[in-house]
Amino acid sequence: MDVEGFLVLTLGLNYPLHGYLHTFLSAIAVGLLLGFVMFKLEKPMQPFYRKIKLETDKPLKLVSFLLAGVFGAALHIFFDAFLYPEMMPFFPLTANPFLSAGLSMPQVYNACVILGVIGLLYYAATVIYSMYRTPKTQIRTSSPLSKENP
Repeated sequence: MDVEGFLVLTLGLNYPLHGYLHTFLSAIAVGLLLGFVMFKLEKPMQPFYRKIKLETDKPLKLVSFLLAGVFGAALHIFFDAFLYPEMMPFFPLTANPFLSAGLSMPQVYNACVILGVIGLLYYAATVIYSMYRTPKTQIRTSSPLSKENP
């Protein structure tokens, strides 16, 4: 989403810093695109995911990636909408109802930090759990006639 602001700043464009990409409508499109790209990258990224303990027992479905992309992009729009008066999060409507909430920039940033800390704690707990859980042992069954038993 912030590629829009980056381009405005670096190219000196006469365009709002938070324009059309900072709407819930575009969050759906961008989120679906990013979710699809991440779905396609899942297989080549598996070795990295294993190293950082983000692997799953079975492959995730495309819908999981698409939902994560849309919700992540929408959350970005939601938090930005409290801060920037030029935003129109419900485009084509021009109003930004979140501005009237009266939240300050430090309050929104603090909420982001708190949510980030909660996410890191959850990640740390899952890594610790995966390190200390007992591995599933395989029970070997062999018949008296098999070559494994002398």
